[in-house]
Amino acid sequence: MPTVVVMDVSLSMTRPVSVEGSEEYQRKHLAAHGLTMLFEHMATNYKLEFTALVVFSSLWELMVPFTRDYNTLQEALSNMDDYDKTCLESALLGVCNIVQQEWGAAIPCQVVLVTDGCLGIGRGSLRHSLATHSQRSDSNRFPLPFPFPSKLYVMCMANLEELQSTDSLDCLERLIDLNNGEGQIFTIDGPLCLKNVQSMFGKLIDLAYTPFHAALKCGHLTSDVQVFPRPEPFIIDEEIDPIPKAINTDLEIVGFVDIADISSPPVLSRHLVLPIALNREGDEVGPGIADDTEDENSANQIAGKIPNFCVLLHGSLKVEGMVALVQLGPEWYGMLYSQADSKKKSNLMMSLFEPGPEPLPWLGKMAQLGPISDAKENPYGEDDNKSPFPLQPKNKRSYAQNVTVWIKPSGLQTDVQKILRNARKLPEKTQTFYKELNRLRKAALAFGFLELLKGVADMLERECTLLPDTAHPDAAFQLTHAAQQLKVASTGASEYAAYDHNIAPLQTDFSSSSTERM
Repeated sequence: MPTVVVMDVSLSMTRPVSVEGSEEYQRKHLAAHGLTMLFEHMATNYKLEFTALVVFSSLWELMVPFTRDYNTLQEALSNMDDYDKTCLESALLGVCNIVQQEWGAAIPCQVVLVTDGCLGIGRGSLRHSLATHSQRSDSNRFPLPFPFPSKLYVMCMANLEELQSTDSLDCLERLIDLNNGEGQIFTIDGPLCLKNVQSMFGKLIDLAYTPFHAALKCGHLTSDVQVFPRPEPFIIDEEIDPIPKAINTDLEIVGFVDIADISSPPVLSRHLVLPIALNREGDEVGPGIADDTEDENSANQIAGKIPNFCVLLHGSLKVEGMVALVQLGPEWYGMLYSQADSKKKSNLMMSLFEPGPEPLPWLGKMAQLGPISDAKENPYGEDDNKSPFPLQPKNKRSYAQNVTVWIKPSGLQTDVQKILRNARKLPEKTQTFYKELNRLRKAALAFGFLELLKGVADMLERECTLLPDTAHPDAAFQLTHAAQQLKVASTGASEYAAYDHNIAPLQTDFSSSSTERM
């Protein structure tokens, strides 16, 4: 999940802060100290995270585009200049442009806004932007909510009392509300000092940047892994009281399925699964990553010599062309598979299905899947030339049937003419006549088009009067019977008007003798 750090470099951030000691600090120095702590943590625990740095005052500037080089980000913090007044709306517009150009509108992104709580003055201030929010046109809309999935974290270089003395806190809370409630405001507890700033950024790290460690298990084999990006809790909409559902830290592999059987299923999210070779004190902030390069290389060499189940699993899935079904929680499943980035490099990935006992209908209920050895005969055949999937649904799907569609008058006219043509060829076309008649009857009942049934009944009665003298006697009986049944159905008040009821041919002495001849 990419991160955009938005740093306020307006004049209000240069206000001095009384800190114990002889060195004079400004609020921007405290902000830079907190961001340095965040970047060092991400360099150690979130190496795969892409991060960009944006600075703003009345205008905005992209200082560092999306990168994984946290040394570059830390160097940019020390090279920031001071500018004029605060204009938060322009900065948020800049974030929209940067993220959409790089990632589009589907990738979730985290926005960390670092400011002192001063909203600016006059036109372009946050107060002015919020006051005119409801009066804007679509071409001049406020940038929140962001056009991409996002969380907005506001890091205030001020304590709660200072923000509450003005309407700054209310305006910042309004920003979170405009972003669909996705985000949080952090303030400094107590006086402004380096220790309290570290504590505030530590809360942000615990909330949004703590790596997700889990134990991947398969029988007696186990491996400690990191799942990246961190899986977000899922809220089931159908529940009366929705409760966020989080995945377990014990990921249990329950079985293996061919890639062809699982096909390309719908998933909530996709994550990298990385083996954890050595125990590291990942949450502590060190002096940086440059000094630890040699130690990290030696640690990787040692880790490469230790057998690891995660590596074994990845290689097996890749060679065998299979996926592993993994249980994430009660009635919640996902799948592990190998995905190739290039011809030489591939990664072990985990995709999360929607919670439920039957996330993939063509596999049936997950709890009812079992090993091949439990079957009386191999469901894949002796030569592995067939598959038990997909399972056929008990009820025929509506999209799998021939549905009658009357978008244009010509379609309805064609269906009525088909019935009349068959009516003139009775009794030879009796079965076809009733098949087409029942199809039209069901469609008319489904659409509530009862007048059509009465109209077709009148047509059949008219056809009965126009039969030639040489016509078979059974034709008149069948036409009269069909017309009566349609009239009864057009009232909608009889058991014969039920949708599932079919009009059956009238059994007569003529029809039975003609059937015997056929």
